[in-house]
Amino acid sequence: MRQLDTLIIGLDKALRVVSGVAAASRPCPAGLAEGGEMDDKERRHSAGLMRINHVGEVCAQALYDAQGRFSENTELQQQFARAGREEEDHLAWTAQRLQELGARTSLLNPLWYAGAYALGAIAAKLGDARSLGFVVETERQVEAHLNSHLDLLPAQDARSRAIVDQMRIDEIAHGAAAQSLGAADTPVPVRLAMQAMAKLMTLTAYRI
Repeated sequence: MRQLDTLIIGLDKALRVVSGVAAASRPCPAGLAEGGEMDDKERRHSAGLMRINHVGEVCAQALYDAQGRFSENTELQQQFARAGREEEDHLAWTAQRLQELGARTSLLNPLWYAGAYALGAIAAKLGDARSLGFVVETERQVEAHLNSHLDLLPAQDARSRAIVDQMRIDEIAHGAAAQSLGAADTPVPVRLAMQAMAKLMTLTAYRI
């Protein structure tokens, strides 16, 4: 019965995440920020970048959920749960910003979620140190990705920029927390594979 309950809870969460239903526990960092006017091209560009960020948060939910579920370390389970709650804030903020921009979330969210969940489960099965190392490398790449978005977003899009900046701060903290818990270094071939997968995701999610 417990396994069935866990399965039902997991499926419910997956459906909520891929459908864009998320509740933030913190106020949106965009606050009352107001930028300058954007033309249609700039608005579409901002929307494409924020859709990529939303997909990243869909993947984060799947990764942290899988890594926590398949870890037998209580301390790690609690850390993955804490990070997952903050990532859910990001999910809600990016979904809200997409709505403000008159844009939709990615049509491929179910695929992104399933793929990330599988990766998280594999990482967890490799042991706690490697699972934490996967988090450290993921967050390092996400930080670089968000830094690039701060350069790419239109200067007048203050609301999107505020959200991305707070996301960047949180991701740095998640990586540092994983490192402090005993993360192992991620092998170079795995890092390169992660970069290639992230590039494919970003190119696709920008439009689809």
